[in-house]
Amino acid sequence: MVALTTPEVDKGWKAEEFNLISVDGNYYDLDEVKGDNGLVVAFICNHCPYVKSIVDKIAREANELKELGVGFVAINSNDSISYPEDSYENMKIFASEHNFNFPYLLDNTQEIAKKYDAVCTPDFFGFNSKLELQYRGRLDSAKKDIIPDAKRELFIAMSEVAKTSEFNGEQIPSIGCSLKWK
Repeated sequence: MVALTTPEVDKGWKAEEFNLISVDGNYYDLDEVKGDNGLVVAFICNHCPYVKSIVDKIAREANELKELGVGFVAINSNDSISYPEDSYENMKIFASEHNFNFPYLLDNTQEIAKKYDAVCTPDFFGFNSKLELQYRGRLDSAKKDIIPDAKRELFIAMSEVAKTSEFNGEQIPSIGCSLKWK
């Protein structure tokens, strides 16, 4: 396992279009997943220990952000031939086990991960209502550790984006396993 960190945020960068299949069998595009006040695009997978350690917090944040008008979508771009735990069938199980209340999409061609310049799992992109990037950082201050009162960095940032359309606070890069390229 190689741990990578995400690059610095490129504020104002526009979200890239996609149309991918979700674990519910439906296809979703950018317009269908965005909320009135913004959108979080999270690159995750099923097998990464970094994702596994925070997956239930991801589901919680998605639910609470939805209440603020912020949409949430997760995308798995990993090579499922080399990493069978990340297969579409296993994505369905993973989403069900962790009560995902948001689309969990398969990027089988890895085209979308490349368009977003995603580098690791998890990799979080927070956009405002105009789909301009405002946040690229970690979920919280706990990293891979279990810390009950960890600072909810993604939630704080996206709450501000929902209210003001901008986030000007500190952004600490996410850390995780490298994306598994074909």
